[in-house]
Amino acid sequence: MRRPRRHRNKKRVVVTPTRPDLDSVSERAFYVGSPEHKNRPSYAGPPRARLRATLCPPHLERETVTAWLRSAIRRGTVGGQWEGSFPRYVWYEDGDTVYEGRLVNQGNGSYKGWPLKPSERPDGM
Repeated sequence: MRRPRRHRNKKRVVVTPTRPDLDSVSERAFYVGSPEHKNRPSYAGPPRARLRATLCPPHLERETVTAWLRSAIRRGTVGGQWEGSFPRYVWYEDGDTVYEGRLVNQGNGSYKGWPLKPSERPDGM
C-alpha cells in the first residue's frame, strides 16, 4: 500500500554552526541545479518541472548561485543536520527574496536550490 502524500510546511530555522571550518566548507560547495525546478533547457539538463516544484528564475547563472551558496555558508545561514562535511540546508537573501539550497550529494558538496515564499522565510534571517 502506498503511503499518502502529505505536504506539511516544514519549519525553517537558521542554526549557528559549531563547526569552525565554514570557509573551507564553503570553498568545496557548489550549485548544480535541478531539472525539477526548470521549465526550459538549462545547465541542469532538460526541463522536468513538477507541478509542486518552485521554478528557479531563468536569469540566474550557475556561477552566480554558487557564489551565493558559498557566501551563505561562510556567514553561517545554514540549518538541518550536517551530512558528511556539508549542511543539509543553506539560505541566501537577495533583495526581498530568500533562496533555499538543499544538499543533493554529501560526497562532493553539490546543492540544488529555489526561491522561497515570504511565509517560508527561515527563523533567524
